[in-house]
Amino acid sequence: MTIEELKKKAARVRLDCLEMTSKAGYGYTGSMMSVADILVALYYGDLGRQKVMNFDPKKPQWDGQDYLVLSKGHSAGILYAILADLGFFDRHELGFFGQIGGVLTTRPNPKIPGVFSSGVSQGNGLSFAVGTALALKSDRRSNKVFAVLGDGELQEGQVWEAAMAAGNFRLNNLIVVLDNNKVQSGGGPTSSAWAMDIYPLQDKFEAFGWNVIQVTDGHNFEQILDAIERAFTSNRRPSVIWCHTVCGKGIEFAEGKVSYQGVSLSENEMSDVAQKLKEIYEK
Repeated sequence: MTIEELKKKAARVRLDCLEMTSKAGYGYTGSMMSVADILVALYYGDLGRQKVMNFDPKKPQWDGQDYLVLSKGHSAGILYAILADLGFFDRHELGFFGQIGGVLTTRPNPKIPGVFSSGVSQGNGLSFAVGTALALKSDRRSNKVFAVLGDGELQEGQVWEAAMAAGNFRLNNLIVVLDNNKVQSGGGPTSSAWAMDIYPLQDKFEAFGWNVIQVTDGHNFEQILDAIERAFTSNRRPSVIWCHTVCGKGIEFAEGKVSYQGVSLSENEMSDVAQKLKEIYEK
């Protein structure tokens, strides 16, 4: 896809996600919107001669696929919108998000086509990704593992144990993408007095043997794809792509606001947002 096509696709899946969560009355709008462009780049992006991720919606259990672990599981809504668009399951399932008897649970569930790991407890995703990458290395397979983390979960000690293991085993088949939107699901900024300070991130990851690639605008597809291409050439080291993002990106009245981190949009809010997003993907 071209950059313009990626922008239109991002608007489309944002709208699908917001309509789904608004109908359900449940969703983490701020967090889902901040990671939307990252996930679009991973699933729809290409690097000229190759796709970013290998997958086949018709064969969700394909041995040749690359694996994505959405560690910030409260953002599952945007992942589901993408998987439905790609054809992993029928789009009508989006209308039953979070409902009893529905396929789409509020957190990632590996029973859902296209979902590789569960995401009930934040902070566990990197450990799962490290184990998967290590198993693939042991089997001499070329599959890659992508783990998408939120910045708030970096306060979990388990994340840093996993980071140490990944560096120790030189897992260059592991790429972490960090959604650094500076707001955490507890309802406050990650750098506030009541939260554990996660910085300096670059120094910490490098101390554990990681290749750190900063993306100053985590909503700029050129920057994200360039960082992924650099990560692909990492020599015997895992890579972390540190994306500086905006909570609620794409919703003008919600951008950067803590109050929209853990809520879904009302019907009145949706009418305004839907029109603006349609203007982007239909032009």
